[in-house]
Amino acid sequence: MQKRLKSEAAFTLTEVLIVLAILGILVAVVLPNFVGLLSRPNTNSAAAELNIVQTAVDAKMAATNATTTTAVTTATTDMTMAAGGFGLAPTYMRSNATHGTYTLDTTGKVTQASYP
Repeated sequence: MQKRLKSEAAFTLTEVLIVLAILGILVAVVLPNFVGLLSRPNTNSAAAELNIVQTAVDAKMAATNATTTTAVTTATTDMTMAAGGFGLAPTYMRSNATHGTYTLDTTGKVTQASYP
């Protein structure tokens, strides 16, 4: 059998368990904050896009001196003049489609039906 040299060092089971316990506590503290950071941008994006579509509808109604508009009752991402679309692109919005789906009532109120 080989003799162990005094210079050979190793961690004891107790030391390893203490390190694992500390890491577990750190994960328990940090993980909920990290999960919150992941969901917040999607919520902010949905609210921002709804605001953009509502502003475009308001601008279109103001430009045409309209007090009512044609309702879009089927949720859509189409912002062009196509049938069932909002008729906002390219004059009032830069993009032809949105990420979320939206409906529009006759008063010009935009409602977000879904957002990915």
